[in-house]
Amino acid sequence: MPKESPYQIDLSPEDEPLIFQAASQFETILENVVVSPDTRRPIFTDGSKTENTRCSYPLTHLPNAEPTMTGPHPKNIVFLSADAFGVLPPISRLGREQAMYYFISGYTAKLAGTERGVTEPSATFSPCFGAPFLPLPPSYYANVLAGKIDEHDCQVWMINTGWSGGPHGIGSRIRIPHTRAMLNAALEGALDDIEYQEDPIFGLSAPTSVPGVPPDLLMPRATWADPGAFDEQASKLAAMFVANFAGYAEGVDEAVVKSGPLG
Repeated sequence: MPKESPYQIDLSPEDEPLIFQAASQFETILENVVVSPDTRRPIFTDGSKTENTRCSYPLTHLPNAEPTMTGPHPKNIVFLSADAFGVLPPISRLGREQAMYYFISGYTAKLAGTERGVTEPSATFSPCFGAPFLPLPPSYYANVLAGKIDEHDCQVWMINTGWSGGPHGIGSRIRIPHTRAMLNAALEGALDDIEYQEDPIFGLSAPTSVPGVPPDLLMPRATWADPGAFDEQASKLAAMFVANFAGYAEGVDEAVVKSGPLG
């Protein structure tokens, strides 16, 4: 019997229609994916090999791909994070200094199967979301990012694809259709002129409404059965942010340092 995946890694035509269609076609290269011996079709619900699967396919497998593979400067920059603590908003709008702070922090969670020995999510910080590839201090790249934001008048968003309603083991992963709805709304400008609510611990601005997304999901504290447990977990993660950033604060403007969570 296929192993049930607690991290919802299996593709489905409902949640990931384009990737599912592309990954199911000839010429796609699959890694760590079980193939049926009878039909020779991928069994995306089988996680018996690993929780981490990959595929590579030609751009022609996607109906909305840009054949030239080029485009104008972006008007929206998106940071992706998977919060295993279950306390970050699923989407946040970042100011310039906040963008620099969270870029330097590079927070996410290591998920099971991504590295040998990792069996459950754990918090990790990778400066600029790519620590092994930085020959210069993270502050340099944060300043470059800030310059591009200013030059092209970009809006920066942080999308959290992690847990809601509690940490890993208690809550559940944010559903892909909800993440897609939030991202589309941000890119289409639907979140430009709506009401935002500031998180009292992290200082992040989260929209109070997004088309196609339950309002409670946007306010993480409202999804927890025990608000006190949420506050304790949020304070724990905030302290981790502050302790991590202390190692990179040298040469960073004070306004950037102060734009992070309250430790």
